[in-house]
Amino acid sequence: MIPPKRDDVVIRAAWVLTAAASGAVRDGAVRIREGAVVDVGPAAEVLARAPEAPVVGDGTGIVAPGWVNTHTHLSEALATGMGSELTLFEWGQHIVGPVGDVITAEDAAEGTALRAVELLLSGVTCVNDMFVHANRGSFASLGVVEGLERAGLRGVVSFGAEDLADPDAGPWGGVEEILDEHHALHAAAAATELVTFRYGIGTLLGQSDALLAAGVDACERAGWSIHTHLAETREELVTAAGRWGRRTIPHAEHLGVLGRPVIAGHAVWVTAHDVDLLARREVAVAHNPVANMILGSGVCPVSALRREGIAVGIGTDGAASNDSQDMLQAVKSAALLQKVHALDPSVIDARTVFEMGTIDGARALGLSHLVGSIEPGKRADVVLYQDTVDVSVLHDPYGQLVYGASPRSVAAVWVDGRRVVDDHRCVSVDEVAQIARSRPLARHIARDSRLAREGRSVL
Repeated sequence: MIPPKRDDVVIRAAWVLTAAASGAVRDGAVRIREGAVVDVGPAAEVLARAPEAPVVGDGTGIVAPGWVNTHTHLSEALATGMGSELTLFEWGQHIVGPVGDVITAEDAAEGTALRAVELLLSGVTCVNDMFVHANRGSFASLGVVEGLERAGLRGVVSFGAEDLADPDAGPWGGVEEILDEHHALHAAAAATELVTFRYGIGTLLGQSDALLAAGVDACERAGWSIHTHLAETREELVTAAGRWGRRTIPHAEHLGVLGRPVIAGHAVWVTAHDVDLLARREVAVAHNPVANMILGSGVCPVSALRREGIAVGIGTDGAASNDSQDMLQAVKSAALLQKVHALDPSVIDARTVFEMGTIDGARALGLSHLVGSIEPGKRADVVLYQDTVDVSVLHDPYGQLVYGASPRSVAAVWVDGRRVVDDHRCVSVDEVAQIARSRPLARHIARDSRLAREGRSVL
């Protein structure tokens, strides 16, 4: 269960990496109280101002803001480890399509709670999810809100509707029916403390023209921001040009999608014109290096995007296109992929990647006024890395965190001031019990879809 009370503690470490203008504080400390950061600075000074506060941390590790995972699909929580030799289009047809046809709200809630353990234990305190399904009438996406609440994890939720998952078969549901689920998900998020909503466009190609137009209209009427995918693969661009005479980013502009605040997953196959358009429209990008490598999709031009002032965050992508929700893997891969692609180790540095995973991710989601850095007044989404070989030697704390840390190092995590990881163990979700609840659900998904019949699952 989520701890009912928020901590009033001082968190101490060898380094506090603030992701703010103050940078790194050596022998630093952070005080949190009533869910907020109230003090940060040299440990001696913070402790002197709060002599009565309990102290967490022995002064040897790293304190940092929680990672902001800017793109995932918790609809894939129970569908890991399959299809790693498939392209994105094949993978969608043979893996996530069948899963989306049968997944339920219960699957969503339990799968989200399961993956929340993995997210929290890799230092994630905020996750931007797009739940993709086509199980008519189930309103399965609403289960994500329940799972996030149970875990005490901050989240942004969206329903990644794609009514043309099979263009030859026609839409699987009516436009009004699909919009009803968006409205229901918005209402479910609004009833929580830590979850907010974005309108989801799974992919432009996956939606009928009628749904695309209705979605833009709904966003304008309700003032909704948007979560989508753009320019992920070459096949996407060719297919879009054949359907509309435009690639997906220009078509998104034509439809009015880019007139709303947008975070777009991937942005791998972008032209110079696309980059200029994204910058002018202040579209944010979620870079998903692990999934892009597994699916052979390509390499996001992170440096080119950042040079134009585009907010680029880091995402794990879904558990079925990554096979993990370990954000530390994604952060490290974000650095390594840029270096090997450019054949230049200086193309990106550890501090830049750290900031992409924290404050830039928060900026990409429009949440930088609340989270993403450790500053007085911001919400207390804080991680302590300590006690392991991974963070025992800190010649460069940024480099060690980005390249050397693992989930073993995550000693404590606070989300909005509540301690949800303590002594390297998730305390908001019972990991053993959650695994036991999730296994039969994974078996039902394999059985009720075609995954087992096609030999892709042996459950």
